Amino acid sequence: MIKILSKYTLLLLLIVTSSVLAAEKYTVELEMKDGELIPQVIEVPAKTPIRIKIRNTGTSPVEFESTQLRKEKVLAPGANSVVVIAPLKPGRYTFFDDFHLSHPQGEIVATEKAE
Repeated sequence: MIKILSKYTLLLLLIVTSSVLAAEKYTVELEMKDGELIPQVIEVPAKTPIRIKIRNTGTSPVEFESTQLRKEKVLAPGANSVVVIAPLKPGRYTFFDDFHLSHPQGEIVATEKAE
């Protein structure tokens, strides 16, 4: 009986922990339109997991890419996706559309929260 209770307690603890961690992600939206990044600068809190919801509203494929963050995601026209980034140290991190390199790069700016 104790083994069963221990298993259920552990399962409940895992569910609660994963729910709390999922809720703590900071979510931002990014529109990619034929090389244009909207917004071009994304401000996020440092030391917090980041979730970027990406929408390709253009007529050609796009690729969200950041060599600094080691992330890339290809989206077909009209597609939506999500990129999750581990907590960042304060600083500036560039990203770009790898299919439209002639367009300006974007930037993620991670800053400490003012207390």
